[in-house]
Amino acid sequence: MKVIQVTIEEDLLQKVDHIAHQQNVARSHFIRNALENAVRQLEIRILEQKQAEGYRRFPVEQGEFEIWESEQEWG
Repeated sequence: MKVIQVTIEEDLLQKVDHIAHQQNVARSHFIRNALENAVRQLEIRILEQKQAEGYRRFPVEQGEFEIWESEQEWG
């Protein structure tokens, strides 16, 4: 791990400290988890945008997935 220095507003720091205390975790642990979640959400959003762009560039054609309809039947 690497130690960094971050500037943060006092009111946000108080909120972070309060939540970390409630969760019984260290401030650094809480911030690390928050950053990991933010990065994960951003990565998901980027993938969703790429998928949407792919469908815009290559729209689904009528009947394209009909071949799979019989596979969805459980009988």
